[in-house]
Amino acid sequence: MRKASVGRRVFVICNYVFIAAITISCLVPILNVLALSFSDSQAIIENKVGLMPVDFTLKAYEFVMKSNEFWTSVWVTVKRVLIGVPVNLVLTVLAAYPLSKSEQQFKSRKFYVAYFLVVMVFSGGLIPTYYVVSRTGLMDSVWSLILPGAVPIFNVILVMNFFRNLPRELEESAMLDGAGQWKILLQIFLPLSKPSIATVTLFSLVNHWNSWFDGLIYSNFTSHYPLQSYLQTLIVSTNQALMEGDLSQIMNRMSVNDTNLKAAQIFISIIPLLLIYPFLQKYFTTGLVLGSVKG
Repeated sequence: MRKASVGRRVFVICNYVFIAAITISCLVPILNVLALSFSDSQAIIENKVGLMPVDFTLKAYEFVMKSNEFWTSVWVTVKRVLIGVPVNLVLTVLAAYPLSKSEQQFKSRKFYVAYFLVVMVFSGGLIPTYYVVSRTGLMDSVWSLILPGAVPIFNVILVMNFFRNLPRELEESAMLDGAGQWKILLQIFLPLSKPSIATVTLFSLVNHWNSWFDGLIYSNFTSHYPLQSYLQTLIVSTNQALMEGDLSQIMNRMSVNDTNLKAAQIFISIIPLLLIYPFLQKYFTTGLVLGSVKG
């Protein structure tokens, strides 16, 4: 091994400094929000909170989580994720696999690719979508939160392009050995596509976990709200109760303010994503197919 030149050392040091600066710039806002969620409301009003909590308190988290509606919304979101993510993955793979074939193998490929691109850019609109959901009897059910977005077109394009980059020799050799399309997909393409599958899994998970608007328009009762819809309406409902003179809400609300409450909501909503991301992060790489084709 040759000794690194001075220029190379300077380049490596600059890279580390640059990456460290980007990391710090991403962490500082998160630490500030975390400190706000654990700080006393008076300290927040006086603008004393930086990266560390001032007058540590859990009142904001208690205010959010003590309600039965909170835990009901958590369960709705968990059901949505457990059902919605597998549905997204299955339909994404089933759509991406045939679209990754050549014109000789799938003669209508260009038509379907164009169709998916048009659908991705131009949606049917809110009113037609709401009409379809209401007329099909999906209102106030978890399926109203899953089926309208069951086929994420952007994910289909990502997986399709990954499939197209896999060596054709793998498929040809499998077909010579008598393998059918299902066997090729399940035993060759999917095992080699862990990076793309992990990526679209994370995208689907984040989408289902963070969605709030569809819960508001497709649910008539708060007991059917997903977590983000419940958190979105929490401040509005408490402020309305204060305006109406609800004494119990006034007493509970005195210990927190909007900034304190919003910071707590942000961390409650991102905790599951922070726990899951490390398990998917290791697949965010390419090169798994290197060496899979023998010369």
